[in-house]
Amino acid sequence: MNRLCRGIFYILVVMTAPASMAQAQKYPAKTIRLILPFPPGGAVDALARIMGPQLSEALGQQVVMENRAGAAGNIGAEIVAKSPPDGYTVLMGAIPLSISVTVYSKLGYDLLRDLAPVSLLASTPNIVVVHPSVPAKSLKELIALARARPGQLDFASSGSGGSPHLAGALFNNLAGTTMNHIPYKGGGPAVIALVAGECSVGFATAPSVIHHLQSGRLRGLAVTSAQRAPLVPDLPTVSEAGVPGYEAGAWQGLLVPTGTRREIISRLQAESSKVLKLPEVKERMDATGLTPIGSTPEDFGAFLRSEIEKWGKVVRSVGMRIE
Repeated sequence: MNRLCRGIFYILVVMTAPASMAQAQKYPAKTIRLILPFPPGGAVDALARIMGPQLSEALGQQVVMENRAGAAGNIGAEIVAKSPPDGYTVLMGAIPLSISVTVYSKLGYDLLRDLAPVSLLASTPNIVVVHPSVPAKSLKELIALARARPGQLDFASSGSGGSPHLAGALFNNLAGTTMNHIPYKGGGPAVIALVAGECSVGFATAPSVIHHLQSGRLRGLAVTSAQRAPLVPDLPTVSEAGVPGYEAGAWQGLLVPTGTRREIISRLQAESSKVLKLPEVKERMDATGLTPIGSTPEDFGAFLRSEIEKWGKVVRSVGMRIE
């Protein structure tokens, strides 16, 4: 009887093995949720809208974008971190997540422990912009104005602890200004406030403000990256325009819950990298100031660790902390 049972067991294993292998190869077999942890109107949303249709086609399943904004991206990140590691809930992360590790005293997830890197998709500079009513035509004039009116100029950001917030705080620290920080619920709402004149200054991502610069609704003064941006070549860097050593860029990348199978991560990485190389995608990214990258999971993981270390030093130097 025991021999018979063992024989039946082996037969069942042999019969089910191909089915199990086929099931593992079926990914994706249903709709994929792409969580965007910021409101519409910012760089993450812009990149997702550019890549979304082509990524759906490449994967053979619909990629549905879902904005779950709040707490500098941490609400959406926590949703993904606590989702099943099956490849059907994916995060479009960004630089605020690496900043939050140090800024927030308590988070509901651990960026490095609970989320697995898939690919660093793109980078983009922030642009220092002002409302046209501000009597400053250059960064040096803005610095002089802010110093002459301490505490009277406001700068808008996508939320406390986000990259525009830290970019403004770093600017205050290095330029010797005391502009007030006004947090909004995302890059889109912050830009709306800038265009409406509710705030005077912004350190916004290029995709969120480029059309307003072209229309004259906002005035660009400088880019926060280490080099000038091809999208706005006439704008100097903050460093060369009067604040030596200043640098604060932005990035976007895909992450999944830790424990997601390697073959799923590899598929997502491969297809997203192919999409980034499509001429129509690159053209639209260039037009909004996004530079395609498409890294490996290992390189993205190393990049995340370096970003956490880099911004941790900046956060501590400016004394920023959110309880």
